[in-house]
Amino acid sequence: MFTRRIAAIVFIFVCASIGWGILGSVTSYRTYQQDDKLKQAVGELWGTAQKQEAARVDYYDTTHVTIYAPQGSSEPSKLEERVVTRPYTLEASDINIGLNLEHRKKGLLWYATYRVNFAGSYQIKNDLSEEKDFMFTYAFPSKDGIYDNFRFVVDNQQIKDPQLTDGTVTYKIHLRPQQVGNVSISYGSHGMDEWWYVFGKDVAQIRNFTLTATTNFRDVDFPENSISPTLNEQMGDGRKMRWQYSSLISGIQIGIKMPQKLNPGPFASRVSFFAPVSLFLFFFLIFIISTVRKIYIHPMNYFFIAAAFFSFHLLLTYLTDHIDIYPAFAISAVVSMALVISYMRLVVGQRFALIEIGLSQLIYLVFFSYTFFLIGYTGLTVTICCILTLFAVMQFTAKVDWATLNAAKSDFPKQT
Repeated sequence: MFTRRIAAIVFIFVCASIGWGILGSVTSYRTYQQDDKLKQAVGELWGTAQKQEAARVDYYDTTHVTIYAPQGSSEPSKLEERVVTRPYTLEASDINIGLNLEHRKKGLLWYATYRVNFAGSYQIKNDLSEEKDFMFTYAFPSKDGIYDNFRFVVDNQQIKDPQLTDGTVTYKIHLRPQQVGNVSISYGSHGMDEWWYVFGKDVAQIRNFTLTATTNFRDVDFPENSISPTLNEQMGDGRKMRWQYSSLISGIQIGIKMPQKLNPGPFASRVSFFAPVSLFLFFFLIFIISTVRKIYIHPMNYFFIAAAFFSFHLLLTYLTDHIDIYPAFAISAVVSMALVISYMRLVVGQRFALIEIGLSQLIYLVFFSYTFFLIGYTGLTVTICCILTLFAVMQFTAKVDWATLNAAKSDFPKQT
């Protein structure tokens, strides 16, 4: 009888685990099947990760190239004059950006969308020995992006119709030796996930550079291959960061990563996949307590308890489609616990249902699932919970004579 009860409970546990595996897989499939399509839709509406390239300056120079006559020809070699484009280093760059995070939800996923206000001031100083025409080139983060309140100012004069080709603005500035030209650009736009300031694909020389970023969020991260700020301080509900260099040669870029909101789809999927662990601990503890106290709980009772546990994850998965993850979690927990306690009070009595079963469900279902909110600490928390459960059971059963517990149903009175 004892062995058959254990076999029946194990069978119920295995069936419930299969159900959770299916639920977790369906949730994961629903989430990631539409992720690319939804992300593309959000990107079309709100923009993708913005990569703002540094302004570029070039000047035209005249050089002479020797054209050699073909071998065996009687014609002499000759010099040919050619105009070449040479890159020039900006004298100073002062960039100010404001990032305002506005998470947007599509399906079962949150996307980290943001608004950005960009203002850049650049100085060009003619250190050459003669007058030159310098070509200032500025490229927008994306040629398909939307840029509001765009202003292009050269030496305090706004240029209303600058030359714009494929998302790039070019403007010719004539400077005498040691003369300084000032260019200012500002706009408002929006993007998603990350914002970058890119100096160039290769190692670039940067002179008198300052970039100041203010955010409306505190949890700031920096992507891989990006430079950490020289100043990073809390300012109200956000942060103020500054990158300041007088002279720098670097191929690394400046990047800011938006904080990601907890996504309900992946969260519900992970909780479902790990649900068999919580059910195993619950079954194990209740089986030990009821057996030692000679309280008979039929395998069918275990089946209905498993179904009530499953209802928590099922309700959580589909509630998150409509409401925030935290109230969805609370509602699902209350519903599942109400199902178990109201049912088991009729089976084993009110006291055992409220204390042993109710408290165990609170720990192994609700608290166990809540640990998935504690990103980075879930595994440790669950491990500690398992060890404490093992310790409690070992202490509770240390003096039990297990040979005498293999009894018939008639030997197990119900709790009243």
